[in-house]
Amino acid sequence: MPHPSLPVLYSFRRCPYAMRARLALAASGEPCELREVVLKNKPAEMLAASPKGTVPVLVLPGATVLEQSLDIMLWALRRNDPLRWLEPEAGALDDMLALIAACDNDFKPQLDRYKYPGRFSELPENACEIGSQFLLRLEAMLAAGSGQLFGARAALADAAVMPFVRQFAMVDPAWFESQPWPQLRSWLAGWTGSQLFERAMRKYEPWASGSAGVAYPPA
Repeated sequence: MPHPSLPVLYSFRRCPYAMRARLALAASGEPCELREVVLKNKPAEMLAASPKGTVPVLVLPGATVLEQSLDIMLWALRRNDPLRWLEPEAGALDDMLALIAACDNDFKPQLDRYKYPGRFSELPENACEIGSQFLLRLEAMLAAGSGQLFGARAALADAAVMPFVRQFAMVDPAWFESQPWPQLRSWLAGWTGSQLFERAMRKYEPWASGSAGVAYPPA
């Protein structure tokens, strides 16, 4: 059972933002209490901590609240970074943050339009084509970086961007496999087949108010 003084992470397994937060927490080894939520029935405790109502949310001891996935990643890794995710082999932290910003601000809106076209009937129909430009950029970076986005060793940007590329790939897997992105496909397969990803994607029962969450990262 988690210790009552641990940070509390409100998460939803399939959300790519929550996914990257869990990856960083698992990579850092920073312990927390994970509370898996049902987005259609968000717990009052989460909404009290973060009225925006989206995951992930990390409530630290002392009631400080981190509401953005990247902030959670940086918090965990600045406390403990055994895999040196904040120290890429090529480039610098600012370069990684710029790529993550491009993913979040440019690629993610196109991903949403591609995945949920019925929700965006007034928006451009070429979301897949526009989103693919970002993936071509990643393909070039992976080819130049010897397997990861900023060198041969995985770093913050890889973990932050990968969940969104995975989501894009899952919309039409056959089409994705046919595209000229061999480096990207290999990189994605490496991540989704890793032990770290398996730990971050472990399934938990939805958390019930008044009960204890689960200890995270899992053993």
